[in-house]
Amino acid sequence: MDDSELDGLVAWWEAANYLTVAQIYLRDNPLLREPLRAEHIKPRLLGHWGTSPALSLVYAQLNRLIRRTDAQLLNVTGPGHGGPAIVANAYLEGSWSEVYPEVGRDEAGLLRLVRQFSTPGGIPSHVSVPVPGSIHEGGELGYALVHAFGAAFDNPDLIVACTVGDGEAETGPLEGSWKGTRFLDPRRDGAVLPILNLNEAKISGPTVLGRVPDEDVHELLHAHGWAPVEIAGDDPREVHAQFAQALDTAYDTIRAIQAEARAGAHGRPASAAGPRWPALILRTPKGWTGPKVVDGKQVEGTFRAHQVPLANVRDNPDHLAQLETWMRSYRPHERFDEHGTLVPELARLAPTGDHRLGSTPHANGGRLLKALDLPDYGAYAIDVPAPATVTAESTRKLGELLRDLFSRTETSRDFRLFCPDETNSNRLGAVFEVAHRELEQARPDDEAVGPGGRVMEVLSEHLCQGWLEGYLLTGRHGMFATYEAFAMVSASMAIQHTKWLEAARGLEWRAPVASLNVLLTSTCWRNDHNGFSHQGPGLIDTMISMSGDVVRVYLPPDANCLLSTADHCLRSRDYVNLIVIDKQPELQYLTLEQAKAHCAAGAGIWEWAGSEHPGDEPDVVLACIGDVPTLETIAAAWLLRTHVPELRVRVVNVVDLMALSPPDVHPHGFDRDRFVALFGEQTEVITAFHGYARALHQLLHGRPGAPRFHVHGFAEQGTTTTPFDMVVLNEMSRYHLVLDALRRTRRVPAGSDALERYCETQLTRHHAYVREHLEDMPEVRDWVWTEPAPAA
Repeated sequence: MDDSELDGLVAWWEAANYLTVAQIYLRDNPLLREPLRAEHIKPRLLGHWGTSPALSLVYAQLNRLIRRTDAQLLNVTGPGHGGPAIVANAYLEGSWSEVYPEVGRDEAGLLRLVRQFSTPGGIPSHVSVPVPGSIHEGGELGYALVHAFGAAFDNPDLIVACTVGDGEAETGPLEGSWKGTRFLDPRRDGAVLPILNLNEAKISGPTVLGRVPDEDVHELLHAHGWAPVEIAGDDPREVHAQFAQALDTAYDTIRAIQAEARAGAHGRPASAAGPRWPALILRTPKGWTGPKVVDGKQVEGTFRAHQVPLANVRDNPDHLAQLETWMRSYRPHERFDEHGTLVPELARLAPTGDHRLGSTPHANGGRLLKALDLPDYGAYAIDVPAPATVTAESTRKLGELLRDLFSRTETSRDFRLFCPDETNSNRLGAVFEVAHRELEQARPDDEAVGPGGRVMEVLSEHLCQGWLEGYLLTGRHGMFATYEAFAMVSASMAIQHTKWLEAARGLEWRAPVASLNVLLTSTCWRNDHNGFSHQGPGLIDTMISMSGDVVRVYLPPDANCLLSTADHCLRSRDYVNLIVIDKQPELQYLTLEQAKAHCAAGAGIWEWAGSEHPGDEPDVVLACIGDVPTLETIAAAWLLRTHVPELRVRVVNVVDLMALSPPDVHPHGFDRDRFVALFGEQTEVITAFHGYARALHQLLHGRPGAPRFHVHGFAEQGTTTTPFDMVVLNEMSRYHLVLDALRRTRRVPAGSDALERYCETQLTRHHAYVREHLEDMPEVRDWVWTEPAPAA
């Protein structure tokens, strides 16, 4: 790199630094055409300076690499509070003004740019959804590198540069993400180039990796399959020169690894460690080139540079003068012409068109998304000659559908399944007939393991979900299947992804992406050999509080409903879909055609299970939401019809949980007439619900007669026990539902007292039976639906 090119890089970097500071501080006078005055300063100073200079350096250097090689690059920014730096660079390259034409490439546009940052009606301080070129909300740290790997999978020409802050490097998800090299296939995947920026400081103290010896950091990365190269210093020209050389070498190494693998030399001994991918370590001062000392205290290179180094500019003339000196040090009069436009010699340093980091379609994945080639789910349907008489493992049928989906996408390679080492356990193992688990270090005695696999198993919910999020946001499809209780490990990721999708809906230029589909199985009700730790439906609570425009929650009661639901979810766009159903053998209720209609409606009255008279208000409604609650409800209805045949019982099954919300809360919410047609206006509703009762009460708030819904759900009672003992412990058993129905019905029919005594006796008998025989009573374990006959 000659002096002229180096001068250009530094000049671009200084222009970006200037715009970064301007966004944090200025409301007027964006190019300092006049002396800086207090009234030019924003009333609230928000944003983060400390990490921004390093991010702008990375951006400038990636631009140079793109222009030199014509490579497809995606920039993922982990230190999300460096938002103003990425905004500045997107503006300098022109992509910001293309997306937001009102922010033009002149002085008026610059004024809009600086005024919009962290102000009402403007943009957030993070690298977030409104930022062109971003697939990653950086406000919650820890997910940058895992998103980068997700973007690289099945993207053979893409290189994902991912800046990791040393504060972010302390988080659990990021610590786990380094091992992504073991799942990256150089034959078919792109590459990830991590850039670990060590500036030694967080918001108010030192960082671990910033303070440990250099060799410890290198050994950490080396152990995870990386070949780290360090760039360090505080002289801009020297650091830029070092970085350019290291980046060029890293690029050449990546292409050499890929070329060797794609030429057929990827076959290697089973014990081989695999390729060692390049990684860069960038050591620069915190708040580099900002104020060195403020009020007698060191700022540059310390935590004091993290946010706003000069915080009292409007009231302190010395701070104001120091700010003006700092900003003018970047020579804005040389970087922008008399119209406020970036000078041509700097504008030429940006790539063009979709090669710009802010314009790459890989960061707007809906532009690349193609419809998933789904098989006809009817081919996997369970034959149900009569309701509640046939038993099957529902998720096994979904596994068969996914198997054929893998076959149909073998060429397009735009679908993957992510699961924390539980694919077989969750009865999805049919996929291994045509696909295998990705792992570069395979051995001959492994089963369905090896390079090129599209089933991603690793014992980290963070990695599985994060990989999928990156995969989806760059234009592909997938599913995340996990044990229900441990989906809470990555619940915060689901929240952040939901927020991303919600914000993206307000941006016309963001094309819709495939939905995040989460299959929750091994549920709280059926952990036969696992205990209390595996029993928790909390993700439902978490997600129903999120935006109704984005979140969907489905609880199919059987296999055919699961197939219909999965087909709908895999075709959908811009949603987070929770699908909750267990993997254990369970009764099947609906034929394929019935299931299609039932799922399309969201809920329905199961007339075959009830005993109400047409046109009359029932005496009691039994509502069920979820597969195990449905079993107990149907069995309760059978008991009521058998023992108190005069009682008019209605059975309602709900598949679409959000349909219970008022329509002004969720778009799936039933209107008042539809809700009343299902549940009546005054009738007591005995409700068996898969999750916590409080979650259902939250949804029902505002509905006619909401207090008449008496919810039996998971009540934090659990242990390693039989399936029926779980529902007994949580008072959601068929006997508890019957007792509640008899006590709340509008009239007391003959035989009620005897049925109450029978239920109480059965509960007492159950308690003794399971402890003696270690299994459920035969009348429970083997129960199937028969047409009720009056009890003798």
